[in-house]
Amino acid sequence: MRRFFANKFSRPLLRLLTVFSIFLLTPSECLSKSLTTNEEKTMPPTRNEIPTDKKWNVEALYSTPHSWTEELAKAKGQETAPRWPELKSFQGRLGDPRAMTQFMDRYLSLDRMLTKLGTYAHLRLDEDLGNDEFKRNFGLILGLSHDFRLETAWLEPEILSLSDAEVARLMQEPSLKNYRFYFERILTMRPHTLSSDKEELLALAGKALDSSSKAFQALNNVDLQFDPAVDSAGKEHPLTNGTYSTYIHSPDRALRKSTLINLHRGFLSHANTLCELLQGKVQAHAFNAKARQFPNSVTAALFDKKIDPAVIRQLISTVRRGKGMMEDYLALRKKVLQVDAIHAYDLMAPLVHAVDRKMSYEQACETVIASVAPLGADYQANLRKGLLEDRWVDPFENARKRSGAYSSGCYDSMPYILMNFHGTLADTMTLAHEAGHSMHSYLSRKHQPYIYSDYSIFVAEVASTFNEQLLMDHLMEGAKTKEEKAYLISDQIDRIRGTLFRQTLFAEFELKIHELAEQGQPLTPSLLNQIYATLLRDYYGSQFAIDPEIEVEWARIPHFYSNFYVYQYATGVSAAMALHSQVTKSTKARDKYLAFLSSGGSKYPLDLLKEAGVDMTTASPVEAALKRFEYLLGELKKNL
Repeated sequence: MRRFFANKFSRPLLRLLTVFSIFLLTPSECLSKSLTTNEEKTMPPTRNEIPTDKKWNVEALYSTPHSWTEELAKAKGQETAPRWPELKSFQGRLGDPRAMTQFMDRYLSLDRMLTKLGTYAHLRLDEDLGNDEFKRNFGLILGLSHDFRLETAWLEPEILSLSDAEVARLMQEPSLKNYRFYFERILTMRPHTLSSDKEELLALAGKALDSSSKAFQALNNVDLQFDPAVDSAGKEHPLTNGTYSTYIHSPDRALRKSTLINLHRGFLSHANTLCELLQGKVQAHAFNAKARQFPNSVTAALFDKKIDPAVIRQLISTVRRGKGMMEDYLALRKKVLQVDAIHAYDLMAPLVHAVDRKMSYEQACETVIASVAPLGADYQANLRKGLLEDRWVDPFENARKRSGAYSSGCYDSMPYILMNFHGTLADTMTLAHEAGHSMHSYLSRKHQPYIYSDYSIFVAEVASTFNEQLLMDHLMEGAKTKEEKAYLISDQIDRIRGTLFRQTLFAEFELKIHELAEQGQPLTPSLLNQIYATLLRDYYGSQFAIDPEIEVEWARIPHFYSNFYVYQYATGVSAAMALHSQVTKSTKARDKYLAFLSSGGSKYPLDLLKEAGVDMTTASPVEAALKRFEYLLGELKKNL
């Protein structure tokens, strides 16, 4: 996944206050986990036991913790509000091009400094989540960022209050030429931006409106306990959210079944609480939409990116047309697994015995680097330098380190990749995924000014999924047996199922519950169960058996607390597949794709993708992804 540090106008700071503190694995990263039980794991080393050359180079940001503290002191301004009175002194003067230039320089300089401080703080914390000093420093920068948001809440309302003549002068001012798209995006929000005092009030309400998300995280990550999973030999295995993704891929059907049922029964026992938390978040979205005079929550969520809600509805209707090929795939699963029906706990069972693809970290890096050759020598050389020389990656697990994987960084840093590498194919695929994010960030920061250096979430999963496909191409070229080919093809199919079909199902669920809430219908556990079960039938068809426990799966999905986020996984994989088919056949298409990676947030996301060669306002990219799924299914049948 990509860890974002950006606000709604693609500046890298203010998203820190919302999604930055939420950690999610992307759908593809949740697939193909090797079976390693807690009992089989050895205790990971402490952070100090890992050699420096096997850690990311966070010292490139600040050479010592003391230097971070010194810069924090410079950035934090006064001890009491207003912390930054020089920013406030520009209020009421932004119609003057000279004043606007001076303000933007100071405003973005401070934003940039806080972003760098925040990046260092979160990287350090993720190295050791139990370190009190790291927790304290991360809390300090979160608080400071919140203060910055409050003290600059007047900015957009003031820009929107300017007369047409004042706006024209700003747009014509040479010293402000880099800010013209930024101003344009703000001005499109004119009907939905409030007065400065009301904007400040909404900023103050932000923490309270986010309480449902925080309560869900606490319940999901800490308080929920599950009965152990039991394998076919009667052996118990400790069950957590982390071990779930391991056991659910086991060849042992009894273990898979026990894993799914016991985990979901844990959520079922808190269904009323979880329903209220989700309803609280939906109501928060509805409140913000109504306060800003949008017709509904989905329009409010997509408006600043200039994305019509029709894009989501078209995605849903197109993927629904793929129900027949999903039924065909599940019928094949049923035949290979030799079961009477496919249950949810059969969806990730291996169809092919794992081919030995164990690699050292260095071998994985070389494999990923080799796979990106279609993107040209410069791209390949920059990735090689980042992975093998500049220490972008923190590859190995240590005690109390953040689990999973992500790509992060800021304008004044190299990309940083967190991993917990154990040498599996899934780990190598994850490295390719995060390297895609990191090269997207590297190129955007290299070619764009700070204000446009970060890119929209809508396009974030394109580069990562594209690189996964390049790696799969490379591995398929080297496959020597039908069994190895079948294993790789099966992995590709499962990734498309998990990203295109499953995330679209999630998107439709999210859309439905927001529509019901906006119609004044209370959400109840039984209603949510009913909606979710109906969607499972609609997407998976007659080959899929719905157990009562799976109906409550909605209660454990963190994505539903991020406002209309999840559909972008499905649009991202569709765009990536469409671009991959073009780039691997044409140098001109490759150059357009590299230009896309270098564009950051300098244009609206749909416009960037269209220039790269994909029109996401049409059904064509999603239809192409479905055809790819159908083709792979045919190839799997040949090689099984």
